[in-house]
Amino acid sequence: MRRGRLGRRRWRDGPGALLVPGGGGGSAGGEGAGGGLCVPLEVAASYRARTRGLLGRDGVDGALLLTPAGSVHTFGMRFAIDVAYLDRRLRVLAVRTMPPGRLGLPRPRSRHVLEAEAGAMAAWGLRPGTVVGLSAGGAA
Repeated sequence: MRRGRLGRRRWRDGPGALLVPGGGGGSAGGEGAGGGLCVPLEVAASYRARTRGLLGRDGVDGALLLTPAGSVHTFGMRFAIDVAYLDRRLRVLAVRTMPPGRLGLPRPRSRHVLEAEAGAMAAWGLRPGTVVGLSAGGAA
C-alpha cells in the first residue's frame, strides 16, 4: 500500500493483516498490539483479483479485502460468507451474512468490501462503527 497523488492509498494484491480493535478472540489470527485481534488478510486490488475473489474456493483463512468495491455477489460460491462494507477511512458501515447465489445491494459511501467465512466477523467482534486497521505485506 502506497500513497499516491492527493494522499489516496494505492493498494496492491497480496498478503496483509487485518487489525480489529478489541477483537473477540476468534479462531483465526492472534492478538495484535493494544489488545486487538490480528487476522490474516489477502488484498484483491487488481481487476482480475477482485473478479476472482473467493470463487472456486472451499474456504478462506482469515479475510479477503476487495478494493475498490461497493457491492458483492455470491453466485458460484461454495459456502456462505460474512461481508463488511468499509468507507474510505476503514470504518465498518454494515455487516451482512450472505448465502451462496445472492446479490448484495450496493452500499453508499462504501469503498472497500471485506469477506470472510460466515460467523467469523461476529467472532472477531466486527460490527458497524468499528474502525479497522490494515497492514500490508504479511502479519503485523
